Amino acid sequence: MKVVETQFSGVIEYVETLRTGSFTAAGERLGLTGSAVGKSVTRLEKKLGTKLLHRTTRSLTPTPEGQRYFEGWIGILDEIDSLEQGVVAGSVQVSGILNVHLPAAFGRRHIMPVLLELTKKYPNLDLSIAFSERRINLIDEGVDLVVRIGTLEDDADLIARRLGGQRLVVCASPEYLKKKGTPKLVTELTEHDCIVGGQRSSQPAWLFRHTNGESFSQVVHGRYCFSDGDAMLSAVLNGVGIAQLPTWLISEHLATGALVTVLNEYAGAEMPIHAVWPRSRYLKPRQRVVIDALLAEAEKMGSIYRL
Repeated sequence: MKVVETQFSGVIEYVETLRTGSFTAAGERLGLTGSAVGKSVTRLEKKLGTKLLHRTTRSLTPTPEGQRYFEGWIGILDEIDSLEQGVVAGSVQVSGILNVHLPAAFGRRHIMPVLLELTKKYPNLDLSIAFSERRINLIDEGVDLVVRIGTLEDDADLIARRLGGQRLVVCASPEYLKKKGTPKLVTELTEHDCIVGGQRSSQPAWLFRHTNGESFSQVVHGRYCFSDGDAMLSAVLNGVGIAQLPTWLISEHLATGALVTVLNEYAGAEMPIHAVWPRSRYLKPRQRVVIDALLAEAEKMGSIYRL
């Protein structure tokens, strides 16, 4: 019998083969024989004019071209599945894995609670969350959503919604200030043991604001460099240095006197906070509910996003 070829012939068989690890296992999931699956994948390779799989008697592994083809189709099939679920009975069905990247301390304290509440509301919503200050490429890494603190770069492939901002202050423990003295001018920070975040240059700098509202930066002596806000907080509480931290991270410690602010006349520097996701003609339902939830949280009275 002649096999009728379509534009998508062999795609599902190929994707299931990589997901399950063998033609036989893929066949069991698709209701086909392993031989039929193998032949379908071979025809797909012939149509594409490239080899997708390395075949041995023990395993099947994708070629570099095969891996890219697999990852591309995973995204397409995922969108098709979301689209179909979204029109069932005219309602949106939120399901599948949401791949999220969050800044460490802020993400744990203020984004995670929102996401976990959503998983209670949508039992078929699964989460895959990475905590990192690294600026990733969302599209290359298959990430659905990131929350970014700081100025965004122009990127036509991304969409961003501002959630709010964070206000920065310079703080230290009374113990440290007693030992090292209290700086009166920002230029004195080159002589202090400063605790800085993920260092991108040999000369870390902090943001400040003149009394006229104009922002400026000041180079500091970065004795300690940590990529995690909670680690920075722990260090400053232990009296080993002075740090510039957001008010949402240190407010309780300012209230108890464990930390005090300095250089207040130069304080007021702000950094924007955005939710960012890949531009697409069709926003997945699971992306939409998370974005909507984050925006709703940011708009609440007393929100940490309000400066």
